[in-house]
Amino acid sequence: MLLQTVRPNIVQAIRAYRVDDLMRAAGETGQHFLYANLGQAQSKQDVLEQIALAFTFPQHFGKNLDALYDCMTDLVNKAGQQPGFVVVLEQLPDGPRFDREAREQLLDVFREAADFWGERRIPFRCFYSFQ
Repeated sequence: MLLQTVRPNIVQAIRAYRVDDLMRAAGETGQHFLYANLGQAQSKQDVLEQIALAFTFPQHFGKNLDALYDCMTDLVNKAGQQPGFVVVLEQLPDGPRFDREAREQLLDVFREAADFWGERRIPFRCFYSFQ
């Protein structure tokens, strides 16, 4: 089982994993699989809009990091018991409009979400790659 080899509440580079394998593993364990291909994004706003669209966030999503955290934690938590999450952020931009600092701020939101779910003993694994 692929997910047994990955710590349950972590944000890490996708490196040795394939998206299809992660999707299959999420399905086998009954966990939510959230996937966003950010290859067309250039800016922080683009990244947030594409994540919101891919993860089907509500219309009122504020397209900022606080709203992203709220959607990944509070909104989902209020929906009831959760089985776990496998999140893939593929092709995060690497350019002047989305630099290293912006990427780290985004990944920090997912790290905080992993901590939130970890406190509730719900696995939350986030994998990412860069363009």
